[in-house]
Amino acid sequence: MKRLHAQVYGVVQGVGYRMFAQGEAIRLGLRGYVRNCSDGSVEVVAEGMEEQLQAFLERLWQGPLGARVHSIDTVWDAATGEFEGFTIRR
Repeated sequence: MKRLHAQVYGVVQGVGYRMFAQGEAIRLGLRGYVRNCSDGSVEVVAEGMEEQLQAFLERLWQGPLGARVHSIDTVWDAATGEFEGFTIRR
């Protein structure tokens, strides 16, 4: 199990990005959270199998209709198992 920490930059707030990310994470069987940050980016922390996390990262680059992702900073680490589902944090 791995952990992906992604900071997503671009037009990613006010376009349904968090709901999109949550739906994709649940579909892929991942656990973690997504939240808006004060600098206009979106933070995503997800844990699961590496193959599903890679697929999730590809979807994060696409985003929902109206989003324009300019860059994603990623950090890969070992999973901690601290999450029970995939939530939207405020």
